[in-house]
Amino acid sequence: MRPRVGHIRFLNCFPIYYGLSESKALRDVDLFKSTPTELNRMLNENLLDLAPISSIEYARDFRNLILIPDISISCDGDVMSVLLFSKVPIEKLDGRRVALTNTSATSQNLLRILLARKYRVNPDYFISSPGLGSMLAEADAALLIGDDALRSYYLLKDQLLVYDLGREWKDFTGLAMVFAVWAVRQEFARQNPVQVSAIKRALIQSTQFSLQNLKDVARKAAEGGEFSPEFLEEYFDSLRFSLNERQQEGLLAYYREAVNIGVLPEVPPLEFLEV
Repeated sequence: MRPRVGHIRFLNCFPIYYGLSESKALRDVDLFKSTPTELNRMLNENLLDLAPISSIEYARDFRNLILIPDISISCDGDVMSVLLFSKVPIEKLDGRRVALTNTSATSQNLLRILLARKYRVNPDYFISSPGLGSMLAEADAALLIGDDALRSYYLLKDQLLVYDLGREWKDFTGLAMVFAVWAVRQEFARQNPVQVSAIKRALIQSTQFSLQNLKDVARKAAEGGEFSPEFLEEYFDSLRFSLNERQQEGLLAYYREAVNIGVLPEVPPLEFLEV
């Protein structure tokens, strides 16, 4: 059976998959593109075998999953695509309505952590489909991620207060922030070790190729879109795609903070595929 592999449809995954499309390295898998939230659901329901998922989803289902080593979507400071847009200063959001995009559980809970622990405010949250205009029609602030955040920042950064949650986390903890991890269902990994190892190797090689050719990657990603190659090169350069010890430290700190505010029952162990 061909492995069923997820792919985040946002630009933050473009460098990971650019090399794959150039080399046709994953032509023997079925690739499914969607949002992190949808990929979370599909992996949980055994509709995918391996996928990038919101990092908090690994913590919620770690007994059935195993992490692919050396790959993530992270930042160590500004991330540029996980943004809070606000009509008022962030410290003034206590009791005010805050709209949370329905496309990422990790970012939703990162904002809850930062507002509760860093700013000591307790807003009135609600979940919304992404769309800054409609979100701010009902709220004083709105959380967007991915291409929606990039697009709104690109067009409206001078009209609203904008808070980069990667930078906010770094300022609060001094640590990197891991937004997405690659995970495989444990049963599939046990039954198909050669296939899983080949997929992992292809993802790492593709990412390394892209990072060595970032101008070309940014130029390709900008084709037919609203972003300039220069903007996308800056964006891709702000992201981190590894899962080294520093990023693992940041991920475990995020899990501990999620437990502290009651959105996780426990801090999971980080169990990695041996390849």
